[in-house]
Amino acid sequence: MTVHASFESFSKKRGTRFAVQDLTFDVRAGRVVGLIGPNGAGKSTALAGLTGLVEATSGRARVFGTDYRSLRKPASRMGVNLDGMGVEPGLTGRRHLEICRLAAGAERDNVDRILDQVDLAAEAGKKVRDYSLGMRQRLGIASALIGNPQLLVLDEPANGLDPEGIQWLRRFLREFASAGGSALVSSHQLMELEQVADEVVILKQRTLFRGSLEEAKALGGGSLESAYFKILERAT
Repeated sequence: MTVHASFESFSKKRGTRFAVQDLTFDVRAGRVVGLIGPNGAGKSTALAGLTGLVEATSGRARVFGTDYRSLRKPASRMGVNLDGMGVEPGLTGRRHLEICRLAAGAERDNVDRILDQVDLAAEAGKKVRDYSLGMRQRLGIASALIGNPQLLVLDEPANGLDPEGIQWLRRFLREFASAGGSALVSSHQLMELEQVADEVVILKQRTLFRGSLEEAKALGGGSLESAYFKILERAT
């Protein structure tokens, strides 16, 4: 199976301490991988390393076999929505996506198609300052999709979504993977990950678990949440 992203003994030191150490796992085509861990576990550092925002102290993080910064037309390979990637509040949703489209070198009709895909077409003319948190989340996902990527990297994508939005996100991620794409999703919402993830990586500076969702659930008597806390407890 084609590997879209890989961490190979990826480590990042901040001062005298490791934010993350010896992280190793793959994100393969057709798979949704959930990256979970407590606050400060190194999830954001790992995602930043994959997207070229952080330089590894040792090891490496690669997308499609190379450094993200070496990709030609990177937005057509990997779409990214990380926590803290702000949107100018005075822009409309449509204008924001048009700027993203121009930066990505994507087709003009991508904007309307993706607004429909994330169910924001009716709100596209509103300024982002007037968007709810859930609408901003959908706009962030739309920004990641603008280049028609094969890999999505999403940080807490369910945060702020109402029940309808969560159902939409589940369906979207499964359809994206079924079409041959892949997604690396960082989330604290374990019950939601249990609905969409094929594989799980549990991180607390070091990798505590990596394997299939079913393998993880088996450790917790059928529950990802129970497995998560059991694995964290063993690590303390």
